Amino acid sequence: MANQVITGIKETAQSITGAARPWGDFLDLSAFSFPSSIADATTRVTQNLTHFRINYSIILSILLGLTLITRPIAILAFIAVGLAWFFLYFAREEPLTIFGFTIDDGIVAVLLIGLSIGSLVSTGVWLRALTTVGFGVLVLILHAALRGTDDLVSDDLESPYGPMLSTAGGGNDGARGDYSGI
Repeated sequence: MANQVITGIKETAQSITGAARPWGDFLDLSAFSFPSSIADATTRVTQNLTHFRINYSIILSILLGLTLITRPIAILAFIAVGLAWFFLYFAREEPLTIFGFTIDDGIVAVLLIGLSIGSLVSTGVWLRALTTVGFGVLVLILHAALRGTDDLVSDDLESPYGPMLSTAGGGNDGARGDYSGI
């Protein structure tokens, strides 16, 4: 049983770190510049959050872990909550069944979120954790707004503006005002 837990945690950690973008790309100082407009900043934030989402998640997790280091009971509580998330949500292949009743994944997620919040409140670190996550999110959004997106792979940059951007700059050649056929 213990070997399965350790193996599962190792596989999850390897898949998460394998999905992270290279830190050299993430911290490439030559890619930083001020956006030319609010629209440019919004596009950069959207594209960078999509491209570097695992890196941003790792940074927020490390910041939250550093915040909890001062309270050993909080660390133990969050190890327990993390294991609950792992076994009850991420590592399950089949639906959760308790006393013959199948429980929907959405209900499991809501209960685990409640357990996470309850752990934050009961260990007395909720304000610290909230402040740390808020500060981390501000820093990450600042990074996402200042980091240019010209060097990112375009395949995984899904814009919320969809097909509208696919015609920008490359418009229809027949719509240039050539009305000689009329």
